[in-house]
Amino acid sequence: MKKKIKVAYLLDNSNSWIKEYLEKGTLIKENKKYSFKIFTDFRRIKDYEIVFILNYTKILKKNFLKKNLLNLIIHASDLPKGKGFAPLQWQILEKKNKINICLFEAIEKFDSGRIFLKDYVLLKGDELYNEIRYHQSKVIFKMIKFFLKKYPNVTSKKQIGKSTFYKKRYPKDSELNINTSIKKQFNKMRIANNEKWPNFFYYKNKKFIIKIFKSK
Repeated sequence: MKKKIKVAYLLDNSNSWIKEYLEKGTLIKENKKYSFKIFTDFRRIKDYEIVFILNYTKILKKNFLKKNLLNLIIHASDLPKGKGFAPLQWQILEKKNKINICLFEAIEKFDSGRIFLKDYVLLKGDELYNEIRYHQSKVIFKMIKFFLKKYPNVTSKKQIGKSTFYKKRYPKDSELNINTSIKKQFNKMRIANNEKWPNFFYYKNKKFIIKIFKSK
């Protein structure tokens, strides 16, 4: 009997929105070709043929990458443009509705590995945080399915062009300006997480929190 290919998913407890979608789908169901396991502690992953690193916010060092055959990241930008943190949120703030997605190899040099696949998320411009993440997850899982179907007969290309970088976003970045219109700040409201980093503003030395929902 042919040995199954071991696949690991590495998720981040501090950025675990994708876990819900992954657990509901078919990408963790063992089949004739693959066996799957989800991890949140990178130290437990060793001797896997493929590791999908999904929305992981910490930098993984060379000694981890060497423990597995192929480490893959899915990143929401058109690499080498938009390396770094929160690329999807930054591009929405730039008023973009078409967000490119890259599946690329994790190497020691930050966000610089060879690219295996490209796709994109297409938004209408009125989606809120949970809807944005839902559409993002659909494209991520589509890319993973395609890659696993083709593997090991996959090809890759080196990144070409000038690199640009996005900085990390913090809860403080959800602050709204009470002297600016809602319309001008709507994209900042769209990317706010109502539970973890909701929008807020200060008035008369007091902090007020705003949560945004769509009317049914």
